[in-house]
Amino acid sequence: MEQGQPKSDNEDLSNYRHHMAIHWHDFYSSDNVTPAQKANLVERSTIVGRIGIMMLACGTGAWRVRDSMNVVSQKLNMTCSADIGLVSIEYTCMDANNSYTQALSLPNTGVNTTKLNALESFVKEFDQRGDHWTVGEIHKRLDVIHRMKGNYSPLQVGLAAALACSAFVFLLGGGPIEMICSFFGAGIGNYVRRKMIDRKLTLFACLATSVAVACVIYVMALKLLNMGISLNPRHEAGYIGAMLFVIPGFPFITSGLDLSKLDMRSGLERLAYAVMIIIVATLVGWLVAMLVHLKPENFEPLALSPLMLFLLRLPASFCGVFGFSIMFNSTPKMAATAGVIGAIANTLRLELVDYNVMPAGAAAFLGALTAGILASFVRDRLGYPRISLTVPAIVIMVPGLYLYRAMYNMGLTSISVGALWITKALLIIVFLPLGLIAARILGDPKWRHTS
Repeated sequence: MEQGQPKSDNEDLSNYRHHMAIHWHDFYSSDNVTPAQKANLVERSTIVGRIGIMMLACGTGAWRVRDSMNVVSQKLNMTCSADIGLVSIEYTCMDANNSYTQALSLPNTGVNTTKLNALESFVKEFDQRGDHWTVGEIHKRLDVIHRMKGNYSPLQVGLAAALACSAFVFLLGGGPIEMICSFFGAGIGNYVRRKMIDRKLTLFACLATSVAVACVIYVMALKLLNMGISLNPRHEAGYIGAMLFVIPGFPFITSGLDLSKLDMRSGLERLAYAVMIIIVATLVGWLVAMLVHLKPENFEPLALSPLMLFLLRLPASFCGVFGFSIMFNSTPKMAATAGVIGAIANTLRLELVDYNVMPAGAAAFLGALTAGILASFVRDRLGYPRISLTVPAIVIMVPGLYLYRAMYNMGLTSISVGALWITKALLIIVFLPLGLIAARILGDPKWRHTS
């Protein structure tokens, strides 16, 4: 019987691993005295591969993964060539005498900005002071990072989604009723998703169930409010905001960054993953709408002056970005930093559109560019990974409402209306990574060059 395979169809699958665990300590036999630079090729290569796959598991893009592998390889007197995807790495390490090739894969993908920050700090420290670190010492340090627990419980992650989506709904044009209902819908929906993820259930099950729960809870909250006060049916439109916690911000943004660096495999895989999530989420939302007879009408206009709207958009944008950052496992300080960046960039974008200064796509580009420049400024001073600041700051700019309306109308075979909404969405979606790319070109000399 193969290791890791269940004995029978009826056996308890709690310990079953379709992707078998890698026992990294079996790959080295050197004592804990000899520096890693003098270890054999397999031992040195394994260190490079482990760092690469750990960074990939945090959700960062191929360029950052490869850069970290290159830094470690050079310190260990090797040359590394890596082919990186969404959940796998194939790499070869070479020295003057031999070469070693290995393939590594992940069972799933996710985002963990706190662990990413720890890994980037490790790589930086290793580059500066790792000359005398032993193989055993390096793996022990990586073990500590690997065992880092999430910063937040399922309840806290649910509350973060509730905060983010209720703020998101306001920025889309919703009022207090939509915000309250979205708060409960998104909070309970993301709580359910987190519990399912902790049980290692498959992507589609977590996604479909959490979106359906969020939409149903929104409807139930709206019905309860309607029992106390008479509500306009147009408040039903806010249920779209209750499911926006599933927006695949990290894979979507990193796909654009990877494609711009000609990491085609990683970029296309990440793009396909993001599109898959969006399609499943919008289809489930549409099915729920059909079952409970909801229609995505426009929000009821808010009776707010331009100045009041501007003043409210700043804290709403902060809360939205802060909530998404917590969902990405950022520390509170890192999340607050991203929130400040997002408040400035997103409010700027919305004001430019409202005052007809430029079209929505161009405003999205400028908003993302602003977020990227501010993130570069902060990174130089606080050392946070740039992507952990930029992605939450612009996730709130993704036109989830437009994407849902496109899918809703296509589901009703209103192809022309659906095509109009998808076109509006794509114009914004394409410009968001372009803004970040422009910011990276301007603010990162290492990134702007091909080699």
